[in-house]
Amino acid sequence: MHACVRSTCEINKMANDHCYFYHITKKLESIKLLIIVILLVDRQRLGAIGGGGRKDNSTSDHGQLEKWNLIRSYGRRMMMTKGSATIVNRGDGGRGGGLSPRLDPKLRNAEMNKMEIRVSQDGKGDFKTIQKAIDSIPPHNARRVLIYIHPGLYREKVHISKKLPFLTLIAGNSSDPPKISGNDTASDMGRDGRPLRTFHSATVAIDADYFVAVNILFENTAKADVGRSVNGEQGVALRITGTKAAFFNCGFYGSQDTLYDHKGLHYFKNCFIQGAVDFIFGYGRSLYQNCHLKSVAQNGVAASLTAQKRTAKSFASGFSFTNCTVTGSGSVYLGRAWGDYSRVIFSFSYLDALVLPQGWSDWGQPLRDSKVYYGEYKCSGPGANTTRRVPWARTLTKQEALPFIGPYFIHAHS
Repeated sequence: MHACVRSTCEINKMANDHCYFYHITKKLESIKLLIIVILLVDRQRLGAIGGGGRKDNSTSDHGQLEKWNLIRSYGRRMMMTKGSATIVNRGDGGRGGGLSPRLDPKLRNAEMNKMEIRVSQDGKGDFKTIQKAIDSIPPHNARRVLIYIHPGLYREKVHISKKLPFLTLIAGNSSDPPKISGNDTASDMGRDGRPLRTFHSATVAIDADYFVAVNILFENTAKADVGRSVNGEQGVALRITGTKAAFFNCGFYGSQDTLYDHKGLHYFKNCFIQGAVDFIFGYGRSLYQNCHLKSVAQNGVAASLTAQKRTAKSFASGFSFTNCTVTGSGSVYLGRAWGDYSRVIFSFSYLDALVLPQGWSDWGQPLRDSKVYYGEYKCSGPGANTTRRVPWARTLTKQEALPFIGPYFIHAHS
């Protein structure tokens, strides 16, 4: 059995009562490691896995890939303590010589000067609401601000403006993660008397760079009648527009358009993402590792997990799902082409029987068939059979998959 195949027991455990969220030890070290590894290299591309004089067997399975990532992570962490970094690209896949990316000085300085804020609805923290805690931070903040949120259901819209980088939302108790909940839809009226539209329907909207969330649940409870495809029912749980953002052990719950991966470089690890249609969508260049995608689509209705909107071949955006799990109800496409050059890749992932044999949809636009980039690599499960996939879908070779299956995917220009 392939290493990424989940047992039924394990899948049920992941989906039941947030059991997927496990306790994080040494929270601050986890955040620091995540930031250093995934976010510090500013607009640079790392080379392909494996290289030098070694045989290219370091990527023979996902377990080896994870091992490689850990080695690189440790090396980056050590280099930061010395105040500089020089990475030798031993295997660049023919893209050029060695690279010497420099650590992002803004992020490095922010991590050296942290501050903490605590939010608790019982009045025992610094603030009772998340938004008031955020509003207390001065514009153009240059410090890493850790906002610890105590357990509870926070019914509020949260907005982090572009002027507030370096914010971290983290559960005060990782075994009982707080939930931020709203129910706005695209057709609801805003304060100006105009429809909110999808962009402003988000329960949590993040326009700032260098954002991190750990063990937080984001929810939009608005329900969509997917079978009728009624415009205006979109209800976003979280929109991320800032770049160099990371989400660790978070949950995203909604129906139509749950997670608006709008634009920028983003990293999602060990996250649970639930929706009925297009519940991961946007222009972003994002890596999803070890995430569980659960469909709650109606039975008999064909929906889609992703709607990626890459609009030009030269654009570097796209979604990469590595070692993920796809389960749930209804019948789903892995993705449908919101943009002419939409790009989505699933690798080492478990695809349950709800995945349609065709795999992918061009959204009724056949001219997009020759432009989109939809690929699969070493996936498993009853939905991973590619024999009946649409002819323009790709079954990737190892070399074709390599650029998408590691953290270097989100280090490239965006």
